[in-house]
Amino acid sequence: MKVKQNKYMKLSGLEPLVLNENSNFINVGERTNVAGSRKFLRLIKEEKYDEALDIARHQVDGGAQIIDINFDDGLIDGKEAMIRFLNLIAAEPDICRVPIMIDSSKWEIIEAGLQVVQGKCVVNSISLKEGEEKFIWEAKQIKRYGAAVIVMAFDEEGQADNYDRRIEIAKRSYDVLVNKVGFPSEDIIFDLNIFPVATGMDEHRRNAIDFIEATRWVRQNLPNVSVSGGVSNVSFSFRGNDGVREAMHSVFLYYAIQAGMNIGIVNPALLEVYDDIPKELLEHVEDVILDRREDATERLLDLAETVKGSKKEKVADLSWRENTLQERITHALVKGIDAFIIEDVEQARQEAEKPIEVIEGNLMIGMNVVGDLFGAGKMFLPQVVKSARVMKKAVSYLNPFIEAEKGDKQEPVGKILMATVKGDVHDIGKNIVSVVLACNNYEIVDLGVMVPPEKIIQTAIDERVDAIGLSGLITPSLDEMVYLAKEMQRQNFVLPLLIGGATTSKAHTAVKIDTQYKNAVVHVNDASRAVTVVGDLLNKKSSHLYTAKLKKDYDEFRTKFLKRGKEKSYISITEARKRKYKIDWETSEIKKPNELGIQVLKQLSLKELLPFIDWSPFFRSWDLHGKFPDILTDKVVGEQATIMYAEAQEMIKEIIAKQLLKPKAVFGLFEANSINDDDISVQKKGEEVAIFRTLRQQLKKREGIPNHALADFIAPKETNKTDYMGAFCVGIFGAQELAESYRAKEDDYNAIMAQAIADRFAEAMAEYLHKQIRVKHWGYSSDETLTNDDLIKENYKGIRPAPGYPACPDHLEKETIWDLLSVEENIGVTLTESLAMWPAAAVSGYYFANKEAKYFGLGKITDDQVTDYSTRKGITKEKARKWLHPTLAEESPS
Repeated sequence: MKVKQNKYMKLSGLEPLVLNENSNFINVGERTNVAGSRKFLRLIKEEKYDEALDIARHQVDGGAQIIDINFDDGLIDGKEAMIRFLNLIAAEPDICRVPIMIDSSKWEIIEAGLQVVQGKCVVNSISLKEGEEKFIWEAKQIKRYGAAVIVMAFDEEGQADNYDRRIEIAKRSYDVLVNKVGFPSEDIIFDLNIFPVATGMDEHRRNAIDFIEATRWVRQNLPNVSVSGGVSNVSFSFRGNDGVREAMHSVFLYYAIQAGMNIGIVNPALLEVYDDIPKELLEHVEDVILDRREDATERLLDLAETVKGSKKEKVADLSWRENTLQERITHALVKGIDAFIIEDVEQARQEAEKPIEVIEGNLMIGMNVVGDLFGAGKMFLPQVVKSARVMKKAVSYLNPFIEAEKGDKQEPVGKILMATVKGDVHDIGKNIVSVVLACNNYEIVDLGVMVPPEKIIQTAIDERVDAIGLSGLITPSLDEMVYLAKEMQRQNFVLPLLIGGATTSKAHTAVKIDTQYKNAVVHVNDASRAVTVVGDLLNKKSSHLYTAKLKKDYDEFRTKFLKRGKEKSYISITEARKRKYKIDWETSEIKKPNELGIQVLKQLSLKELLPFIDWSPFFRSWDLHGKFPDILTDKVVGEQATIMYAEAQEMIKEIIAKQLLKPKAVFGLFEANSINDDDISVQKKGEEVAIFRTLRQQLKKREGIPNHALADFIAPKETNKTDYMGAFCVGIFGAQELAESYRAKEDDYNAIMAQAIADRFAEAMAEYLHKQIRVKHWGYSSDETLTNDDLIKENYKGIRPAPGYPACPDHLEKETIWDLLSVEENIGVTLTESLAMWPAAAVSGYYFANKEAKYFGLGKITDDQVTDYSTRKGITKEKARKWLHPTLAEESPS
């Protein structure tokens, strides 16, 4: 290896930044990162780029020597935003004087930034996660643009979490970059992964010292490179105790910088001067950071209770009770503390002329603070729902006094009707939106689930509501929303129509719903936007302008969307079948199940399902985004995610102890063969008992790339080989009753929590059952040893696709599963008229065992396949079209 020594990284904005042996620690500002600042995210979404520039300016003024810019968010056109923001920065000398760090997980965004950035920048980041080929390609592109690069300590096996793995990945990455790519060694920055210490787990004891020692090795053995990291992660176990965290950051940096760490993200507000740390605290913190004692964590925990800012101390701290009455009420609402709210509102009632004044005054002042903090990204949805719990308790106490005062009535700022449409049973998102709106003084008329359109229409008239909000999760719900929009137009409604739910999208709203209703229609994709959207829609002074802007936006979006569909080429269903995926059935292994037939499970313990829970969707349902367990240490939402996770664990303990939820499952394994290309014949002892109709991809692909259908994974009848497939349904019973018991106590937070946990148990049960199928009942992977992370990543042989999902978007096939397995008779899970499953926490689908079986997205369904399917299924073309949604099938169905 020939590397010239003492070469220094040279970065620049308008001014140069040279990193040499005399350079001080370089601090990276990350508030211009949509994942690091909710305020920045909101400003970008609202296209308030001038205010977003102020955040960048504030970082530079505050001492940031590099600013990290990231637009990775599903609601943002990241490429367009990156180009626009970097161009704006280029016109601001007081910002662009420092170098830029272009941060994205998407190469197209990184490259867009590289093409317009001023000066020499840093790319954040690349890694060996997806292998050397992609790593080398990206490095060559970055080199071509003349940028420096952050390399994550991550390879095909995962993140480096100990000393040996850190240096192994760093050395391999360095060798590839320097020797194969010819990348300047001085332009390489290693992020060696800073993880929390003092978690109570032995395997985490060396997290800090391993990072420090790996840093020392890297700087000594990989010439000219730099080392970076996010410092706040190291102290995450003591979140809520700023005194201890400040000391931990300072001690960590003191030793890490000595070892060679020269770049990092650290909040100056959470940094103590090393020499100013009290001697006893310094000793205890160093014991933890340097892993000097077996009992270091316990000793620091004990000491932390005496340090100002300790979490335990704060929980027990009632000094806020000495504040003024209004301050106490506001504090209770912001912190979600209901222990003293009755006492305080009673005092407020005694001091007020009328009880209504307590709501309109004291309580609304507090809720306005909650709204401001939420809008500024300083509170998250779970906290707002807790605030609502306190508010409801206070209002319930005051209501009898208000009713005694004739004529007194709290005037809401608006009345909103909320409903999950006919045939659909999912309402977690709707309930969260309702709570958030109620917190902002909107009156909510909640009609619940499976609400027919005529009831929605009549209730809107009778209640004189100001807006209608519709929710839906399954694809048939989309038709219900279209029908309701048509009916509102026919009856000359002028109310705004809000659309939300997992299966909804801006595309469907713009193409299918907005065209049917001349007044305001808006897709609300998360609860955090609901208040702003409703406020704009109901603003008497500007609502017409907002509606006109919405209509124009949706019209432009619709034009682009429909044009995009025309740019793709599709082939006929006949041609697609000629290009089917072909398995060599002469050599392909077919394993006969160990246990054919139908089995019912009703005695399964929830404890057995715990290891199979995927927690990431749980947090997403609360608008906390990130992958578990990394989300627990996330710089933005980590603290709130950790609190929620702990509360969920407590509720699960109670659920299990009191048997509040009941899991049930039915599955069957059968002989099967594909017939007529796209159908699967299911047999018992050679007699056909069911036929599953599958759908085939029709996108025109390059030569040699097949057009898949699920039937391709089952041996055709003409091979004269008996193949096999399975079907299943699992359900978690009791969630609705548990949620209602909480709502009876005006506790929406725990009601929503109960439903979210039930959903997690349903998915966990589906995963648990699939494993039992693979290793026991079917037995085609009897030697399988996979972790839960492997299961989440679907690193197993075989698949379990479900009707309504991308590979088989037709919900009608559920009826075949129900008939085949006698689902309703065996476990009590029913289907609504729109084929949603009840209870809502339920999962159903198929089992395919062939090693070549894989998940795929069907894509657009053309008219000839709709016709073909209706013939095969024996239904009208109109009915087939209703269930297949051919126009928008390119979107991910529910």
